[in-house]
Amino acid sequence: MANEKMAVMVTDATLQPQGQVLAESLSLPLVTEPPSSCELLLQLTPERLQLQQLGPDAPGPVYVDFVEGAMGHRRKFGGGRGQLVAKAVGIKKGFIPTIIDATAGLGRDSFVLAQLECQVRMVERSPIVAALLRDGMERGRQDGEVAPIIERMSLQVADAKEWLLTLNEEQRPDVVYVDPMHPERTKAAEVKKEMKIFRELVGGDEDDAELLHAALRIARKRVVVKRPRKAEAIKGPKPNLVYEGKSTRFDVYLITQ
Repeated sequence: MANEKMAVMVTDATLQPQGQVLAESLSLPLVTEPPSSCELLLQLTPERLQLQQLGPDAPGPVYVDFVEGAMGHRRKFGGGRGQLVAKAVGIKKGFIPTIIDATAGLGRDSFVLAQLECQVRMVERSPIVAALLRDGMERGRQDGEVAPIIERMSLQVADAKEWLLTLNEEQRPDVVYVDPMHPERTKAAEVKKEMKIFRELVGGDEDDAELLHAALRIARKRVVVKRPRKAEAIKGPKPNLVYEGKSTRFDVYLITQ
């Protein structure tokens, strides 16, 4: 998205210095009122950093919250190692894999995996999305229950298909986890809102086959790709295992060499 269509705005004058640093780091203008050409605002409020789409019928803001809301509920009632994602990445008694989440987004799956004791390195290619994720992690560190989970998560801003290939032997993870952007067939307003805004920011993941290829070269044990249940697999080799849920499935590619 062109910079003239997006800006940083603070909602409290005391946040002006912090807003200036953020705007400069993202090469975005800092405004007090959104210009007419602006389509997205990165709003710094006393509570959080949030992304707000502008215009008629615009949805509510998108932000990262690991403490309350959906992630808070999943943390308390998510099902532990019985979850499909836990089975897909190969968590079992006596083995907790190291994971690179190559398409971190808002960090939800990474957080679930970190809660299951995995060390998770998140990679996000959009600096805007990464800023939201970093803000959510910082706020999560202030919560006694969430802080230990956040400590198992780290964030890298990079294009994963290129970054993965820079890793040396010691840096290779057991698992590379991939959740490419795709059209969501769901009635969940929250998902629709985020997908719409994310597409405005980064477009679709037309390079998912290249990312899968890079992941297969770097993972020690397996690559896990999250897909809508009825969607086609990413172009490339066929998955060795498939874990299927009601609306989502996990295609698992086992590393044999």
